Amino acid sequence: MSIEPEGTMLRPTNMKSYREELWFETKTRRAYLNITPQIEALVKKSGVREGLVLVNAMHITASVYINDDEPGLLQDYDEFLERLAPHEGRYRHNNTGEDNGDAHLKRQIMGREVVVAITEGKLDFGPWEQIFYGEFDGRRRKRVLVKIIGD
Repeated sequence: MSIEPEGTMLRPTNMKSYREELWFETKTRRAYLNITPQIEALVKKSGVREGLVLVNAMHITASVYINDDEPGLLQDYDEFLERLAPHEGRYRHNNTGEDNGDAHLKRQIMGREVVVAITEGKLDFGPWEQIFYGEFDGRRRKRVLVKIIGD
């Protein structure tokens, strides 16, 4: 019995690379923003049909993650993170004059970046998947790096 691997044969390519930054400034300390439409627009703008997109929070108190865009779930995240790392908790980091020790911990839990496959020019998601920007110490400008590679 012989098993053939599934997939596409490798071929020579002229790989493209595209980079852009998204900027956010939330009015609240914590926020969860669905940024899928912005990422889809950048994939289209890049011209990449087959490849990968990296979406990376470029600040240590913000996150990028993938999940369902359901209001109850977003509220559950917020309550869960606040139980694990309450804003009013005691953090050695806050001895530096900051008040965001909790935001650093929340970012570690939710993650720094996501990578999504691009297939036929579109984000190749599973059911219900969306890309989110999670803000844990808002009310100031922060950026997200979007790097797209492929052909």
